[in-house]
Amino acid sequence: MRTYEFMRQSQVLLAAAAFCVCTAGMLASPPTSAYGAEQSDYRLKYDPAVLDKINMLISRGYEDNEVSPSEPADDVTWLRRVYLDLGGHIPPLKDIEAFTSDKDPNKYAKVIDTLLDSDSYVNNWTTVWTNELIGRQTPRRTSREGMEKFLREAFAKNRPWVEVVGDLMTAEGHYEENGAVNYLLSQMTMRDEGVQVTAKTARVFLGTQVQCTQCHNHPFNDWKQDQFWEFNSFFRQVRRVDHRKIDPETGRQVDDYSELVVDDFSGPVYFEKRSGLMQVAYPKYFGNDVEFDNGKSRQEVFAEAITNDSDHQLARALVNKMWGHFFGYGFTRPVDDMGPHNPPSHPELLEHLTESFVASGYDYKMLLRWITNSDAYRLSSEFNSKNEIDNPAAGEMPLFSHMYIKSMQAEQLFDSLLIAGNANVGGVGQGNYAQMMQKRNQWLQQFVTTFGTDENDESTTFNGSIPQALMMMNGELIDAATKGESGSLLHKVVTSDERDSRKIQLLYLAALGRNPTGRDLSAVKKLMQISGDAGTGYQDLYWALLNSNEFIFIR
Repeated sequence: MRTYEFMRQSQVLLAAAAFCVCTAGMLASPPTSAYGAEQSDYRLKYDPAVLDKINMLISRGYEDNEVSPSEPADDVTWLRRVYLDLGGHIPPLKDIEAFTSDKDPNKYAKVIDTLLDSDSYVNNWTTVWTNELIGRQTPRRTSREGMEKFLREAFAKNRPWVEVVGDLMTAEGHYEENGAVNYLLSQMTMRDEGVQVTAKTARVFLGTQVQCTQCHNHPFNDWKQDQFWEFNSFFRQVRRVDHRKIDPETGRQVDDYSELVVDDFSGPVYFEKRSGLMQVAYPKYFGNDVEFDNGKSRQEVFAEAITNDSDHQLARALVNKMWGHFFGYGFTRPVDDMGPHNPPSHPELLEHLTESFVASGYDYKMLLRWITNSDAYRLSSEFNSKNEIDNPAAGEMPLFSHMYIKSMQAEQLFDSLLIAGNANVGGVGQGNYAQMMQKRNQWLQQFVTTFGTDENDESTTFNGSIPQALMMMNGELIDAATKGESGSLLHKVVTSDERDSRKIQLLYLAALGRNPTGRDLSAVKKLMQISGDAGTGYQDLYWALLNSNEFIFIR
């Protein structure tokens, strides 16, 4: 039972921990690097010319806007950032020790490649795109497990992005046997003549917001009402079928499974203009006619139109979205509203990455490799005197002269708390993949807010409410991480032969990815005095670090 005095003192520590300046520092007596001893045999897994041009175009933006980039982030800060962005969780303490001791200049690229080949990468991007495609709150008669299975295989095999999207557009069949159907099924929760799927497909895969044009011409971009229904025509041939069965125990009918089927639909789509007149719409891709032959379905024709698009909008939309994932801001704001009405901040860079991505064969890993190996991604999140204007949070155009601080997503927080406590301790992190996903989905539901829009938009912001604060302070994940049970990270640190100052340093590195400042050490000293004994003091310290605002930030 934690006392009121400790809770009061913890607030002092939390205040000191939050928003502290990152400090550099190597670990004493670190173990051998985990990234391989044969440093001279390492070969970069990307074309340096592509990365050189990325760095050149970003630098040109600095010169044009008369700003100077911040210094590179220290090693531990960068490592924590790339683990969270690529793998979805903070780095284990042993990886921090290995990385900071590695003197190889290629160690950053090596860590990126290691993460791209890891299970964490597959799990993280499966989560990211499952949430993007069907939401965190699974729509009724949709299989989350089926969607995850499809995506997990796609990311494990690094399938070309254009093929993945093509499968999502053309999928048919049982929602678990062919998990790709769940994207379209999740957009068919109401009889809306394909309005949801039309709007979401344009936004998610083509970076274009057309939802308001179902009723009228767009007020800002060049999309017209007839274009919305021409686009919608591609999705009018597909239909969901929900199957039910008899429950032998109750004798009542219950849901069994859903499937996606393709109907015979060759006629035009009719829509009503604001004048009240009815108008006809045939399938067109961004206003361009498409050909139907060889008995292909409308979805297949649409998938081919995306693939053969000489403008490469599918690639451009993903490039913009991925840049936004890693930097917090894309080249347009928002990232899914591209067009002449919303010019990108770095048009040449956007086109360079788009063309390079297409030339790579839509290689998803290669795109992430280019972004995370860039000079801009290495920068500190601290301002300097010559880049204070680079503040997109204040409405300014992003210049990427420093890293913009992001907040963890709920899934990243869950997985990071498992790492912080040791996933195999306390039973919280035990079980197979499906069991772990079930536990995580149950846990994060308390963060999810669904808005009643046409696309059922969701939010998972940590708004600092009292229930959320109490959940963090007293929840199962925090409890497992701070009990100090045998085998946990806390137990290993506290029972080691290290000096007290070193133990404190290790706990800060494990939780926050930085060394403690002088102000932190002063607060810790007071905390230890209040706690009474060393064991309780270290538990209280780690509890405070994991509950701090700084733990949730990616800087």
